[in-house]
Amino acid sequence: MSRSPDAVRWQQPVTAGAVTALVGFTSSFAVVLAGLRAVGASPSQAASGLLALTVGFGLLIVGLALVHRVPVTLAWSTPGAALLVSTGAVEGGWPAAVGAFVVTGVLIALIGAVPLLGDLVARIPTEIAQAMLAGILLQLCLAPFLALADSPGYVLPVILAWLVTSRVAPRWAVPVALLVAVGAIAVAANRSGQSLDTASLVPRLEWTTPTWTWPAIVGIALPLTIVTMASQNLPGAAVLRSFGFSVPWRSSVVATGVGTALVAPFGGHAMNLAALSAALAAGNEAGPRERRWVAAASAGVGYLVIAAAAGLVVALAAVAPPGIIEAVAGLALIGALVGSLQGAFEQSRHRTSAGLTFLLAASGISLLSVGAAFWALLLGLAVRATLERP
Repeated sequence: MSRSPDAVRWQQPVTAGAVTALVGFTSSFAVVLAGLRAVGASPSQAASGLLALTVGFGLLIVGLALVHRVPVTLAWSTPGAALLVSTGAVEGGWPAAVGAFVVTGVLIALIGAVPLLGDLVARIPTEIAQAMLAGILLQLCLAPFLALADSPGYVLPVILAWLVTSRVAPRWAVPVALLVAVGAIAVAANRSGQSLDTASLVPRLEWTTPTWTWPAIVGIALPLTIVTMASQNLPGAAVLRSFGFSVPWRSSVVATGVGTALVAPFGGHAMNLAALSAALAAGNEAGPRERRWVAAASAGVGYLVIAAAAGLVVALAAVAPPGIIEAVAGLALIGALVGSLQGAFEQSRHRTSAGLTFLLAASGISLLSVGAAFWALLLGLAVRATLERP
C-alpha cells in the first residue's frame, strides 16, 4: 500500500531529526564522559550527568521548536567538556565542580537575559577565545596517538576507521570509529574475562549537593561560560542564520542557562545551542523550510530515547582498554582544533597574544588552585592590550 504524499513530506524532517540525535550523541558523548570523570565524577555520577543533559536538552529542543517553529537544536558543551579534561580535579572535588556547573548555568542565563552582558562576552577578541579553546582541545586531540603506545592493536583500527569514513561520509566518521571501538572493547573484555556491570546498565539520576569554592568558580565556571558562549552559542546561531532562520536568541540562551543550572546537581556541566549538528536539522536535507522545525522536534524526541543508553556507554568505558575512549573523544575534536587554530592565528598582528594564550591553555598548569584556561585568557587579553595596541 503506497503512502500518502503528506506522509512522505513529513518523513523527511522526522528522519533528519533522528539522524541529528544519533550523530549528536555518538559523536561527542566520549568527550563529555572524559570531562566529567576528569573533575571527579564516579562512573554512576558520570552516567547521571549524561542522562540529565540528554533528557534536559531533549525536552528543551521540543519546547523551543513547538513555540518558535524554528529548527533550534541544542547540545551539551563539547568544548566545555574538553575544558574539564584539561582542568582536572579542583579544590573541593566533585561537589565543587557541580557548584561551578550551577554558576555556569546562572551566568549563561544572565548573558541571554541581559544584553549588556552578552555584549561584554561578544567583545572578547575572537583570536584570544579561539586560542584558549585550541589549547584546551590539544590535550584530548593528542590522546588517540598517545593511546597507540598503550593499546596499538585496539586503537589503530579506530583511527583507521575514522580516517576512511572521513573520506567517504564525514558526518559519520566518529560514529563509525565509536562502533569499531565498541568491537575492540568487546574483544578486550572477552580476552580478560571482564563483564559489564549489569546493575549499571539502567541509568539513574544521582544527586550531588553542590558546594562552592573560588578556585572552582574561577577555574571552571568562568572559562566554561566563555567557551560555551564563544564556541557553541554564537556559532550555533550563525548556522541557523546561514539557512535563513531568525534565531530566538534570548529565549534559547536563557533556556539553556536555566536548564544547565537545573541538571547540574545531577552531573550535567553545560548545555547550549548546537553548532556542528545544527545543520542536520536546519539544512535542505530536513525538507521544506516550513517543516524543518519538525526535524528539530524529532531530534529532541530522539535524544530522549537515546538517553537510555547513558548507563551502557559508561559501563563499556569501565571495561575498555586504556586510552580507547579518550581516543574516540580526541578524534571527535580534531576538526574543532583545526578550526580554532585557524581562527586564532589568522590575523598576523595578534599572533603573539594568541600564541601565548594557546601555549598557556595547553600547558594544563594550575596556579593558586585555578586551571590554565583562566590564566591563559587573562594573559592573552593583557598582551593584546599592552603589546599589540593598534
